[in-house]
Amino acid sequence: MGLTSNKVLALAVTLAVVLFVATIWLWPRLARGGWKAVLGRVGLLLATQVALFASVGLAANNSFLFYGSWADLFGQEQDMGVVVDHSAGSEDVRVVGTQAVDVPGGGRPSIGGQIQKVVIEGDRSGIDSPAYVYLPPEYFQGRYAKSTFPVSVVLTGYPGTAENLLKGLKYPKTAYEQAKDKKMQPMILVMLRPTVAPPRDTECVDVPGGPQTETFFAEDLPKAIAQTYRVGTKARNWGLMGNSTGGYCALKIALHHPDRFAAAAGFSAYYKAADDVTTGDLFQGDKAAKKRADLLWSLDHLPQGHSSFLVTTSKHGEGNLRATQAFVRKVKAPATVSSITLESGGHNFNTWNREIPPGLVWMSGKLSAS
Repeated sequence: MGLTSNKVLALAVTLAVVLFVATIWLWPRLARGGWKAVLGRVGLLLATQVALFASVGLAANNSFLFYGSWADLFGQEQDMGVVVDHSAGSEDVRVVGTQAVDVPGGGRPSIGGQIQKVVIEGDRSGIDSPAYVYLPPEYFQGRYAKSTFPVSVVLTGYPGTAENLLKGLKYPKTAYEQAKDKKMQPMILVMLRPTVAPPRDTECVDVPGGPQTETFFAEDLPKAIAQTYRVGTKARNWGLMGNSTGGYCALKIALHHPDRFAAAAGFSAYYKAADDVTTGDLFQGDKAAKKRADLLWSLDHLPQGHSSFLVTTSKHGEGNLRATQAFVRKVKAPATVSSITLESGGHNFNTWNREIPPGLVWMSGKLSAS
C-alpha cells in the first residue's frame, strides 16, 4: 500500500486506537513492581505514541502531499520503473503509461478523459523530464477528431512532485469539471515539476555550464508536445501556470517569451530567483542574467509583449502581497494583468485549491484552440 493510501492511514488510526484501549485495559496489571511490568508500561506507551504520531503524520501528508511515496519519504532515488512502449508518442515524447481521471466514467477516455505518463526529451537543452499529460474527453470524441486544443503547462513548487498536481491540487479533475459546467473550453494540461535537474533548484534559468532549464520549457517542451498531440504552435495556443516556484517560473517564461506563450498564472508566486543552498550559483557572476531573472526589474527595463498575467496573493498569510501589488502596477500595454487577492490564505494546498478553479477558467479565456 502506498504512502498516500487511505488504507494505510486507516490502518495507522486503527492501530493507535487499539493500542490506546490496550493501555487502559492492561495498565492495572502492569502497575505492580518488577522489571517486566516496567518494560510493559514503557512498551505500551511507546507503541501508542508512535502509532499516534504516525497517524497524524500520514493525515498531514495526505492533505498536503509533502511526500508522494515511501521512496520519496526515505530519500531513495526513483526511476520510472515501467516498460517503455517506443511505438507510442513521438521522437521527443515517450508515453510510458496511462491512468483514468478521478471523475464519473473516468475509465473511458471519451467520457472522463485520460492522463498519460510521459518522458519529454529536450533536443536543445539535453534535459529529459517525466511529466503527466491530461487529455480532455473531447480529445477522444469523433466530432473533435480533427480539432486542435489549447494547452497549458502546469508546474509544481520546489521540491514538489508532479503527482501533487494530480492528487493534492486535482488539476485534471478540476479542468474536467469546469469544462463540463461550460465555464472553460476543453484544454490539455502538461503537468510536471520545475526541478528538471534534481535535486538542484534551477529556478527555470539557463545556468552557465549547467542545466538549460529555460530553454527546456520555452523551446523543447512546446516543440515536443506539438509533435505528439493535436495542439497549435502559436503563442495564443499556449499558457503556463504554477504555484510557488512553479508560479515564478510560469510568469518568468511567459514574460521573457511572449512569442511562445500568451498567458501565465502564478499562484503564490515570488518574483525574483531564489539564491540559496538548493540553487547554487545560478548566474556565475553574470549580472545581466541575474537582473533578467528579477521579474519586477524585467517589467521596468525590458519590452513587454502581448502576454496576459494572473497573479495571486492574500491579505493575511502570504508573504508576497507587496511584491504582487508591485507586479500588477508595473505591467503595461500591450501586456495585461489580473489578480486574485484572498482575505486570508497561507502558502499551502488549501489556498491554491481555492485559486486553481478560477485560474483555469481565466487561462481558458486567454487561449485559442486554433
